[in-house]
Amino acid sequence: MTSDSTLPGIGDGDGAELAPAPEVLALAKVVAKLRVEVMALEGAASATAVVERATGVLMAREDVSAEEAYGTLLRRAIRRGRTLLEESRITLGQVPSRTVSPPQPPEQADPPPREALSAFGSGRYPAATGRSVGHWPVLARLADGLAGARSPDEIAELLRTVLGGAAGVDGVMIYAVAPAGGLRLAGHAGVGDGVAEQWRHVPPLSGVAALEAIGGGRALWLEDAERDAIRCHLIGDPPERWPTRAWLPVPGDRPATAAIGFLRTRQGPFDAGTRTLLRGAVRLCADSLRFIGRSDGPGTRGETEVVQRIFDVLSGTAVLLTPVRSPAGEVRDFRIDAAAPESVDVAGRRGKELVGRHVLETYPTIAGTALWEGYLDTLTTGTAYDGEPFVYQEVSAGVPRESTYSVRATRLGDRLVVSWIRHDSQDRETRRLEDMQRLANLGWAGWSLATNTITWSEQVYTVFGRDPALGPMTLEELPRHLVPEDVPVLGAAVERLLREGAAIDQPFRITTADGVRHLRFVAEAQTDADGAPVEVHGFFQDVTAQREAELALDESERAVLMERGMLQAERALAARLQNALLPIPEQSLELAGLRIDVAYLPSESGVNVGGDWYSAIGLPDERALFVVGDVAGHGLDAVATMAQLRFTIKGMVVTGSALPDVLHRLNTLLLHTASDKHAATATVIMGIYRPGDRRLTWVRAGHLPPLLIRGGAARFLPLPEGSLLGAAFESVYGQHSLDLEPGDHLVLYTDGLVEEPGEDIEVGLARLADTARRLLEEGRGEALARTLAARRRGHRDDICVLDIHVPG
Repeated sequence: MTSDSTLPGIGDGDGAELAPAPEVLALAKVVAKLRVEVMALEGAASATAVVERATGVLMAREDVSAEEAYGTLLRRAIRRGRTLLEESRITLGQVPSRTVSPPQPPEQADPPPREALSAFGSGRYPAATGRSVGHWPVLARLADGLAGARSPDEIAELLRTVLGGAAGVDGVMIYAVAPAGGLRLAGHAGVGDGVAEQWRHVPPLSGVAALEAIGGGRALWLEDAERDAIRCHLIGDPPERWPTRAWLPVPGDRPATAAIGFLRTRQGPFDAGTRTLLRGAVRLCADSLRFIGRSDGPGTRGETEVVQRIFDVLSGTAVLLTPVRSPAGEVRDFRIDAAAPESVDVAGRRGKELVGRHVLETYPTIAGTALWEGYLDTLTTGTAYDGEPFVYQEVSAGVPRESTYSVRATRLGDRLVVSWIRHDSQDRETRRLEDMQRLANLGWAGWSLATNTITWSEQVYTVFGRDPALGPMTLEELPRHLVPEDVPVLGAAVERLLREGAAIDQPFRITTADGVRHLRFVAEAQTDADGAPVEVHGFFQDVTAQREAELALDESERAVLMERGMLQAERALAARLQNALLPIPEQSLELAGLRIDVAYLPSESGVNVGGDWYSAIGLPDERALFVVGDVAGHGLDAVATMAQLRFTIKGMVVTGSALPDVLHRLNTLLLHTASDKHAATATVIMGIYRPGDRRLTWVRAGHLPPLLIRGGAARFLPLPEGSLLGAAFESVYGQHSLDLEPGDHLVLYTDGLVEEPGEDIEVGLARLADTARRLLEEGRGEALARTLAARRRGHRDDICVLDIHVPG
């Protein structure tokens, strides 16, 4: 069977498949066999650790020697029909976790519930599961076959053949992510050409198990055909033909770009052994699916990329050097064609940054040294070169950088594989790590679940306020130091970390001798091939200062919001009171033969209502009273003072009091409230108009002069004597009179109409006079007060304007 689709890196752009070079096939075969051996060693090491822990438990519990404890485990396993590993796990599950902490004083708070504490029992999280010995011959057979596989279809057929008996696999489908999204079928076996053609291209729909496996980087086990058909698009219909299916992402690339589907005709779930076998098989296929048929052409490029792929998964330093030869065949330089990610030179160039550089061009001082001669000798004779430590110096950006290296070179075909150790880098990196932990107030921690070994850096002891002599804190001991409310939350996070292998970033609080500390725990779990966590590493960070700052900020924000709410409520109440006391008419008023236009605008900044006010009322003897005032301050206090002044003026004038006497009594009234926290000052201008002779008698207390517009000219009236109300007991108030004429406009106003920050008041007064005169000249005098107020954009104070007009 063939396919017109290929995985990324499988086949050339035209679909033609090139046979890899013999050296590449040999290297791929070696890699496959080594991978099987590594998997076997991982399983053996994990199983050995579990058995050793169970043996130690029996030694302590039954007071027997190591040999006797091991014999007891073995006899129990044989008698009960279990494997030694299964019996060891059962033994470990029956033993409470060991705690190495000193006795603790009793907690004052109520202890957390048992279900919360249960998450902190290390016995709940077994180490990596052992693997059935029967799997290794199957995987070894698969590895041998993969070394000679030429296409994804051959790989699919090999998987079906090898895994058919061991795992019940009847069909295999290999999918790759298409460039436009969705999936393309790269290889298949056992499903039939009709099904393969039907499912050759899968669009990027939700509910496609293969896409979910690739996107999530996890295996999907579809074991109930009826239920799975509801939530998934089942590739390889019909469901009754393939009752159980499994989709596993191909590891290696991040994110994954391919998945392998295993289809079975048998009913029932995939047991643990089968899942382990299928995961191992997919891991073995990863390299073959990545390299087979690569269209690099024959020769060095394909081989170079094979080596680079191997380097990408290596730890430590390694580079591949290709000799650059003269026409006569002599080596005149070496070119770096591949580099491991952890390869770093003296200038800080890392990994792929080194690829393409020439050795003598980049590091000219090694020419003629023992290192250079060692390279040439190894290339000629094949004898590995192990050089003595030497000092290399490079000047970068004018700064000399010097390091000590030990270099090893081995021959690979007509090339060299070079690795090195930088002797001074470890100390430098250690100092940097210590400084980073100290400055960030964090420390790293690690826990091996296989050996139940916990490791802390020195800074973790500082974070927890713990004596280093006590050693690292065990998982069982941790809840005793937690704030009780945080036990369930941290327990749930630990459960996710150690059961599901999910990374966590969890804040929590502990109690120390210095008080409560806020900590942050960031960790991830390293899993085995079955996805079971085997090792945890992460860091603890003391974020108490940051958290206290956040709490203080939150408290401040709450206080600000509360204060703002109170101010808004006060403003709303004050506005309602002001509207009730000072109803603003929508049209001009007719009063004592005069036309009165009124305007009031609140401030455009702030949330408080101001104390600007007016009064225009008729008196019993057909006269009219006009008042404009401005109480210092804002809010309810200003409104209350305004109401007090307004009603006092009205009452005194109606009862016949002279205007200067009214101001004198108002001044006395405000001075008597000076000791009160609500004490205020105010300015007032008021006048009484007699319609019989058109005479206006007026007084003022610290208020701005009225503006008279007559005969096309505007001028401010001379001011009678009179200081601010509430300022001094000995204030004297004078009185002036003005005979109004037909056509006159007399404007009374508060300072918000003329004042600008940083501007002299005389400038504002002149602007007002000029604006009012021009408005009347243009025939816009019917609503003069409202027009003047509306022209004041962005005013920072309340505005109150009263225009008294004598009709012509």
